[in-house]
Amino acid sequence: MDFDYSLIINSFPLLLEGAFITIKITVLSVAIGIVVGFLTGTVRISNIKPLRILSICYINFMRGTPLLVQLFFVYFALPLFTGLRISPFFAAIFTCGINSGAYIAEIFRAGIQSIDDGQMEAGRSLGMNWVQAMWLVVMPQAFKRVIPPLGNEFIALLKDSSLVSVIGFEELTRRGQLIIARTYGSVEIWLSVAILYLIMTLTISRIISYMESRYEIK
Repeated sequence: MDFDYSLIINSFPLLLEGAFITIKITVLSVAIGIVVGFLTGTVRISNIKPLRILSICYINFMRGTPLLVQLFFVYFALPLFTGLRISPFFAAIFTCGINSGAYIAEIFRAGIQSIDDGQMEAGRSLGMNWVQAMWLVVMPQAFKRVIPPLGNEFIALLKDSSLVSVIGFEELTRRGQLIIARTYGSVEIWLSVAILYLIMTLTISRIISYMESRYEIK
């Protein structure tokens, strides 16, 4: 079987559009994950026991179950309980977001706990309450340390977003599947999909490397 370069050229616009959709899913999901992860990670180290237990349960459940199963539950099972029809886009963003939030919560927890306790005590001695000391003293220092693992989570989620193809959402992987079903060009299309994923992950890696050097992360 000859390698069909023309198939790659003709399919590239559709695949590129799928790549942009993949990036959109990833960016929105990580944005949700950062908000959820920051709140959960902060609660995780707080002195409020009920909230701390809830955060631990959430983190363990989301990290201990496959993203694919979570997608199926949100898209197929949740409508049975709510009576509401859920779109593939909402299911993808919501599931990837709360899944990412569990991992980002541990990233923030580790980053915060890596800061010397004396920093919090110094803030409190200046008359700040716990929230003010955390936000103004501890977090600016912790932020520099969480950038690399946050970048890794972004890359991991970008690749894991291919799982949303199972609920019919047309991101990059799903676009590839549809083109293959029509043209039977498995080798050419999957190679193109792989290259697009590689370009995206390498670009993100370069951005993270720049941020590390920009903030002098050591």
